[in-house]
Amino acid sequence: MKTRLASALLLVALLAAWEAWCRLSGVPALIVPAPSAVFATLWSEIATGRLWPHLRLTATEMALGLALGCAVGLGTGVLLAEASFLRRLLHPYIVASQVVPKLALGPLFIVWFGFGMTPTVVITALICFFPLMENTLTGLAQVDPSRRELFRMLGAGRLQTLLRLTLPSALPVILAGFRVAVVLALVGAVVGEFIGGRAGLGASIIAAQSVMDSSLMFALFIVITLLGMVFYQAALLAERLLLRHHLKG
Repeated sequence: MKTRLASALLLVALLAAWEAWCRLSGVPALIVPAPSAVFATLWSEIATGRLWPHLRLTATEMALGLALGCAVGLGTGVLLAEASFLRRLLHPYIVASQVVPKLALGPLFIVWFGFGMTPTVVITALICFFPLMENTLTGLAQVDPSRRELFRMLGAGRLQTLLRLTLPSALPVILAGFRVAVVLALVGAVVGEFIGGRAGLGASIIAAQSVMDSSLMFALFIVITLLGMVFYQAALLAERLLLRHHLKG
């Protein structure tokens, strides 16, 4: 409780210092708007309803991309962990594919999928894929070999061993990868909207930049930060529930 209070007081102090600096230094609002101007713009966007469609679209793209990327990443990680030949064959190519900046692929995705939600979801999924796959591979590889041998001696098949031993044992590492993917999902959604989005928070930032509205850009940064924190806290809650269930089991 004391830590949270101290954190809140630090935020208030930083905002007060920012406001005082803007008022006393005479810095143009175009360069750095005062917090009061930013929050006034944010309230205007909320009250008029202009913000909600963009927020809803970005959250949807983020959730869809996260779900798709994590599902494919988890499945690929399990497959490569269980099939050593495939891991040696495919893993270098998967790593090489992640070196290519997703921002550079954006124009190509627009050619393939057109403008709108689809290319943004694809970019988000590609960004979320790798941390889940790598953490799944790492988690499954760290399972105690003696426990694997015990399952084999008890006559458990590969699928039973996977579902009852390796996946539950690797769950903390996999969920750590999921937390990373949640943060990257928001980055992917906003970057995807920068490239080809006609709506959403990222597209709104580009629109605000085109009319040099710094207050609106800062207001949108606040919304993006809050959206990311909501998703991250949801991921932490899901992690605690899953690990609690795993420990009870």
